[in-house]
Amino acid sequence: MPRPFTPKVVAANALIEGDAVWLTADDDWTRDITKAELVEDEAHAALRMLFADSQADKVVGPYLADARPGPTGPAPAHFREAYRVSGPSVLAAPKEHEL
Repeated sequence: MPRPFTPKVVAANALIEGDAVWLTADDDWTRDITKAELVEDEAHAALRMLFADSQADKVVGPYLADARPGPTGPAPAHFREAYRVSGPSVLAAPKEHEL
């Protein structure tokens, strides 16, 4: 028996900066997960992923991430997303001439 669908957000990385971004209900990308669209229907999630996949000029690696309703909007439901919300895990790499 398949597991029931749980709420999700569409997550990706910004193409140029590499920052974690989430898809909003108005087809924009935000760096604030609380502004992301919380998708609670599996068919709608599939449609949102089709849209995200068409955004190759803006994002890379879109995927559905588990989320839960929070007091100000969607909140991470898994450690990976909670970690991504906190920002980059490494500092910017030095430029080649700085090595």
